[in-house]
Amino acid sequence: MTRKWNPAMAPYIFMERNGIHIIDLNKTIRMIDEAARAARQLSRSGRKILFVATKKQAKEIIIAEATRVNMPYVTERWLGGMLTNFATVRKSVKKMTNLDKMETDGTATNLSKKERLMLSREKAKLERSLYGISDMVKLPSALFIVDIKKEHIAIAEAKKLNIPTIAMVDTNSDPGQVDFPIPANDDAAKSIQLITRIITDAILEGYNERKMERDAENAKKDEEHSKPEAPVMEAQEPETQA
Repeated sequence: MTRKWNPAMAPYIFMERNGIHIIDLNKTIRMIDEAARAARQLSRSGRKILFVATKKQAKEIIIAEATRVNMPYVTERWLGGMLTNFATVRKSVKKMTNLDKMETDGTATNLSKKERLMLSREKAKLERSLYGISDMVKLPSALFIVDIKKEHIAIAEAKKLNIPTIAMVDTNSDPGQVDFPIPANDDAAKSIQLITRIITDAILEGYNERKMERDAENAKKDEEHSKPEAPVMEAQEPETQA
């Protein structure tokens, strides 16, 4: 709505209609191309992009798309220090893994019913917050964010650590807060799905390019190893004159 707009978004607004700002889609196309190129390059370099979206209409979309390209994600409440205190977060992930192991290997059966219930509750609590980053062993190389106003803590932590940010930015936000802003409606599920799919397609493209380069390098090495060695000519003794 126009009454909620941020003046910093003025360059990306096409017009106003019935109290609602209409985003200039020509600007959106140009800026999503820039964001997609950045995402593709990161993926091509073998780096991870953390997907962040805790608003209800974005959760399932982000889980599906991030999982499709094997990227970590956060769709529950952002835990303060998830980036700036990453070592502690990794300890919590390890604890979650250990609790899961106790349940699967039968260790938990030796506990009392009350202890098993407490263990199960603690595991469920940890999984809600940390399951999406359980395989993220180091800080991500970038963040993809839906709604930078809602995820302002994630933005602040990324800034502090100089981690680049790609984000959907609606007319109520400041695009200067992120490195690759994408002017778009961050409330509508269809808009979120479309933009997120473009980013994940770019990530997949980068991954495939990296795989092709590796395959070409391996094929070249195999070819060099399979080459027959050049025959070594034995030196002949010079003839002696009578």
